[in-house]
Amino acid sequence: MILIRSLLHFVAMVGTILFFGLAMSTVGLLFPLEIRDRWGNAWGQTNLWLMKRILGLDYRIVGSENLPQEAAIVMSKHQSAWETIALRGILKPEQSWVLKRELMWIPIFGWALASVPNIAINRKAGRKAVKQIVERGTWALQKGRLIVIFPEGTRTRPGERHKYGIGGGLLAEKSGYPVVPIAHNAGLFWPKRSLLKYPGTITVVVGETIDSHGKKASEITREVEAWIESTMEKIPSSRKESSQFIHN
Repeated sequence: MILIRSLLHFVAMVGTILFFGLAMSTVGLLFPLEIRDRWGNAWGQTNLWLMKRILGLDYRIVGSENLPQEAAIVMSKHQSAWETIALRGILKPEQSWVLKRELMWIPIFGWALASVPNIAINRKAGRKAVKQIVERGTWALQKGRLIVIFPEGTRTRPGERHKYGIGGGLLAEKSGYPVVPIAHNAGLFWPKRSLLKYPGTITVVVGETIDSHGKKASEITREVEAWIESTMEKIPSSRKESSQFIHN
């Protein structure tokens, strides 16, 4: 049943990409950016509903009062494709993501990404990519948008961690905007490079705002990493433990 549900969900998710992607990249361009932001938000929320109905996969937020309502830099743990979909629906609509430029080359999906001011970088470009994050990120923040960054740069399996990149911290240092850290255990239910998605409840923890004023990029990055990784040690690390955690 897990395989059948996973296949059904995959088909449904592709359908949402076709519908919202084409809408945002065609007729959506005739409307203000605010409308495309809302459609992007609706795409994320639609997929969260489909996950619950088809997969039996839900989520709970700890620290929802910390969800940013104003411009901020969101730095999240990256374990699966789940958070790339879910955060689009959970966070406020005005979002700009730091993402690899190859995603922009995907037909329809990439067109939708290009219809809003995301920050597509060449991850091999080094300093040039970081400069792009700072310049375009500062512009977006000044427009009241959220900048969403996965500081590890790539998905990590549960229990693993990668080196945290300096880009988000440097953007915070140069722009002066605060950072909101997010930890979650989505990788337990939506494994990396796997078609199978498992039922259960993902735990998402939103941390208190980290002030960036008077701090260097390295200090901000260390503070974000320390919070995320220490929080990861406190939330369920297995699907069985997650179920017990929810019911206790």
